[in-house]
Amino acid sequence: MAGPGGYLTTHVLDTARGRPGRGITIRLYRLEGDARTLLSTVTTNDDGRTDAPVIAKGALEVAIYELVFDVAAYQDAAGGVGTDATPFLEDVPIRFRVADADAHYHVPLLISPFGYATYRGS
Repeated sequence: MAGPGGYLTTHVLDTARGRPGRGITIRLYRLEGDARTLLSTVTTNDDGRTDAPVIAKGALEVAIYELVFDVAAYQDAAGGVGTDATPFLEDVPIRFRVADADAHYHVPLLISPFGYATYRGS
């Protein structure tokens, strides 16, 4: 059941280039047992954020979700680093559990050509 105020946001920061990760396609899935259901597909804007919450206020449910960031296309468009122009990372999946449907969950992604990090933000 959805909470009255819970929602999900994300953003992407390119730590190697010191700028927002713009134009990155993100797919949101809900996982239930072995089932993986695509809920939406969004793209980051010039600020590395989505124009609206990934899950709108009041629509968040207690569940396991997965955000999948298409970083290969972004890295390819941004150009290689050093002598290697081929992206190392393809998709970056972040699987997380929502335990409080009334809360704001912010799940950012920090990327570089050869690694990434995430955390629960605010």
